[in-house]
Amino acid sequence: MAAIKDNLSKPAVVLLSGGLDSATAAAIARDEGFVLHALSVDYGQRHRFELSAARRVAESLGVKQHMVLAVGLGQLGGSALTAPIDVPKDRRADQLAEDIPITYVPARNTVLLSLALAYAETIDAADIFLGVNAIDYSGYPDCRPEFLDAFAAVANLGTRAGVEGRLKFTIHAPLVHWTKAEIIRRGVALGVDYGLTHSCYDPSPTGVACGRCDACQLRLRGFAEAGLRDPVGYQGGRD
Repeated sequence: MAAIKDNLSKPAVVLLSGGLDSATAAAIARDEGFVLHALSVDYGQRHRFELSAARRVAESLGVKQHMVLAVGLGQLGGSALTAPIDVPKDRRADQLAEDIPITYVPARNTVLLSLALAYAETIDAADIFLGVNAIDYSGYPDCRPEFLDAFAAVANLGTRAGVEGRLKFTIHAPLVHWTKAEIIRRGVALGVDYGLTHSCYDPSPTGVACGRCDACQLRLRGFAEAGLRDPVGYQGGRD
């Protein structure tokens, strides 16, 4: 309780993609007493419906400011999320973390955290939250604790606020060691409306989740293990 009181009125930047994990991380930051400043990034992703979801989630969580920045990672290509490359479907559970999949966007979390850091420095926020996870994830190297620790060091070495000692930046990844089911249970306890979120990598033209990509499979498995029903719709329905 004391820690929460200490955070009251303190600003925090939350990277808000519109997905399940980032919505939960934002709710945790709010529960810890931070004033939320959400940052969403339009990087040319094919699943652009997540940006609309981010706006809905930000409104539901009562963020103080929600900023959407455009960065042309799609011009670089190299990923099924930003280039005309097929999104993997129907991969087995044991395949999801055995290699780095084609849905990896080169240096995405490095870019996103750099933008969040710049935003944080301008509003005197020492705390940055994001929803990365190193257990139920698809093998992305920029979701690992080692990467987050390294970025925190960069943040404090490469900013004016850090060098002058005005701010000591902390990268908060509260979900990093949780299973998807644990994340969902925590979010439900905090009142997160997962019906507002979007996780699918390859939705229909109207934004309906495919139910077959890695993100959908991890999400559906998490809800099943949590003993809950996912409130979003899927193509073809569900059994």
